[in-house]
Amino acid sequence: MQVIQHPAEKLRNALVSSRRDLMECFQKYSHDERRLMEDGLHPDSPLFGPITIHSDSDWISSHPETPQDFQSFYSDPYRSTPIKSRNTIYIQTIGSFGESEGLTVQYVQWLCEYCQAFYLGLTVKLLDPVSVSDTDCAFRINSSTHNLQIHAGDLLNFLKKKKPKDAFCIVGITMIDLYPKDSWNFVFGQASLTGGMGVFSFARYDDNFYSIGYKGRLQKGKRLRQGDYTVFAGYYTPPITSTLLLRSCKTLTHEIGHIFSITHCQWLQCVMQGSNHLEESDRRPPELCPICLRKLQSVLGFKIADRYKALLQWIEQDLASGEQHTAPSPSGNMARPMQAFEDHRLWLQRCLSVLQDEIF
Repeated sequence: MQVIQHPAEKLRNALVSSRRDLMECFQKYSHDERRLMEDGLHPDSPLFGPITIHSDSDWISSHPETPQDFQSFYSDPYRSTPIKSRNTIYIQTIGSFGESEGLTVQYVQWLCEYCQAFYLGLTVKLLDPVSVSDTDCAFRINSSTHNLQIHAGDLLNFLKKKKPKDAFCIVGITMIDLYPKDSWNFVFGQASLTGGMGVFSFARYDDNFYSIGYKGRLQKGKRLRQGDYTVFAGYYTPPITSTLLLRSCKTLTHEIGHIFSITHCQWLQCVMQGSNHLEESDRRPPELCPICLRKLQSVLGFKIADRYKALLQWIEQDLASGEQHTAPSPSGNMARPMQAFEDHRLWLQRCLSVLQDEIF
């Protein structure tokens, strides 16, 4: 295992900048906000750890990129920034997200509320769900996994036509596997940053996806006819667990982060780290490192404590429900499975203890 431990001075420059105006802007943060972000500059930080590389197949090893510090983000002339007339994130579901329509609506509502807290200051809205046939996309059976896949590029074209005028971005989410072109095995997602669009699949976040007994596998030799979408009727979707919800929240916020022009993080453990496989994706935390946090805060203008409190409130709403995702609550709704968020809950509490003067 390789640990990427940047020198403190390099991290400080990435966070604060060497430009006088950006240095002065950093000093406008409160004492506690600066203390929180500067905590990540220290090798023994209890809040922000270094990135670890476990194999040559990990993202940084296989995708060399120039690290994006705050100054290069802020100075990017092509950076996407919400404005008053375009400040809404729209989420479009494609296909089913559960065994019933009600569960689909609830699951996506949870994602919407999490996204609203993560991107505090923007409005997040759900569009009416659409079926696969509504998108008129191409589809196929994957030759390796024998599960259905839908064409990501076709979905982006569909989203382009659906994008509301007041949208900062529109993101399509689905539980069906994706492929970008015939020569590729699969893709977790695909985006058009200039168009403010993205589409992402959570199918491979099911723990059983790669097992031979995966219920989404179709019979070998089964032939599909393009345009006949009846094959998606009653198509298998994985059970809603806290692990699936956590993975979905991380993917959704990571990909929207790219639409803000935040590139893959190479500084500290961060939700904006790239990932090539599920194990690597699970290692990255749900939160932003101090450098990426400053990037987002400079755009949205939130108080850091307010954002952390919103995220903590989202987690603690149904904390006692644990993994009981099949049991309806007294209101008739499914209780949110939150067990996988426990580490994040404790982390947010520690951050808020640093920001204690900002809370009251």
